[in-house]
Amino acid sequence: MYFFNKAFIIIICSILIALGINFFLVPYKILDGGIIGIGLILNYLWNLKAGLMIICLSIPIFMVAWFFYRDYFYNSLHGMIISSFFIDLFRPLQQYVRIDPMFSSILGGILVGLGIGLMLKFKTSTGGTDLIAQFICDKTGINVGVIIFFIDALVVLLGGLLISTSTLLLSIVTILFVGMTTSLITRNVKISV
Repeated sequence: MYFFNKAFIIIICSILIALGINFFLVPYKILDGGIIGIGLILNYLWNLKAGLMIICLSIPIFMVAWFFYRDYFYNSLHGMIISSFFIDLFRPLQQYVRIDPMFSSILGGILVGLGIGLMLKFKTSTGGTDLIAQFICDKTGINVGVIIFFIDALVVLLGGLLISTSTLLLSIVTILFVGMTTSLITRNVKISV
């Protein structure tokens, strides 16, 4: 029964993430942080499928996880693959919602944060730069949250420089709402993915 509950949660959370990205972020070229953000940059610049890029970019990270963080590998691989699948599956929906860009960045951030937060609450994730942050934390002792924020900021700054300054400002709003929503969902929960 636990397996089916976890599978159901991963599917629902992946749909939330994919809807947040395709309905609210992509129409205005807004970014999220981490591997999802890099996948979106590649989508915006060269029209590559963001979900497929997330999988390709995650391969080296999951190779590291296989050798050093086996639990992370097992608990995140399916979340990454399923969320990437839904991001590309819902790609045709990008043209159907047009609202104010600022409101769009907020709603997109809330949906993505809700999906990520619920996954973390159920001991799974979409993988990505969280592992890199954990690895750096283990080697340096720097707080993992600070490292994740730094990585997300670098991705958003890079995207803002490559795409536009409006992308940068809206993306900052998005990652703030992703972070706040994820924090609200996971408060009082010990995260050990």
